[in-house]
Amino acid sequence: MPDDVFQFKNAKDSSGFLLWGVSSLWQRKINAGLRPFDLTHAQFVLLASLLWLGNKSVALTQAELASHTRMDTMMVSNVLRTLESKGLLTRKPHPSDTRAKSLALTSKGQKLAEQVVPVVENIDQQFFSQLGANTAKFNQNLAKLIEANQME
Repeated sequence: MPDDVFQFKNAKDSSGFLLWGVSSLWQRKINAGLRPFDLTHAQFVLLASLLWLGNKSVALTQAELASHTRMDTMMVSNVLRTLESKGLLTRKPHPSDTRAKSLALTSKGQKLAEQVVPVVENIDQQFFSQLGANTAKFNQNLAKLIEANQME
């Protein structure tokens, strides 16, 4: 291993490598929890976000959902198509923007989201419980990183 290539002598000194590891472990746990519901993590994020934002927006668009989740717009489109084929959401003409579709959960989608959100929140609570009293500061730091590095 050429010493002049790596900034760190120990992988545990690399924030990016640690974030990758934590993210990978967390996603595996989330995926295991979602498996019985026949949902991928991306499907869950969009479903839960539709439940969350549906109470706050009269006509939620795909672009607004992609912005909220910070997911790629093409990925959002593909995942929404899958959720629609499962009968979990509808896409109807937007009331004021003829180019956009208005997204809404079906009753089946709402029931599933309401069932799965507590499962994922429980996994999150167990996973991040190792932080103890530092959880709020950890969340603030994550929010700071998101704010500073957003890609528009």
